[in-house]
Amino acid sequence: MVDQSELNRLFWQSRRGMLELDVLLVPFVKEVYPGLDEADQQRYRKLLSCEDQDLFGWFMQRGEPEDEDLRRMVRMILDRVQPQ
Repeated sequence: MVDQSELNRLFWQSRRGMLELDVLLVPFVKEVYPGLDEADQQRYRKLLSCEDQDLFGWFMQRGEPEDEDLRRMVRMILDRVQPQ
């Protein structure tokens, strides 16, 4: 179970001030994050520590993170909005 104060903190960290990132990250943290297992929650928190320009490039599919954990999380977020 995810603590409400943690969700609030993650919500504000997910608001990046760049619309393209906000529309991906904010709904993800609200709707998906609470149901993730601990390992994926940790991956999401790790993703939030990345620079906005890196996130933007990954989500616009101009590149992929070298880190496997970050790559998994980017793919999970993209798959949610671009179902195969």
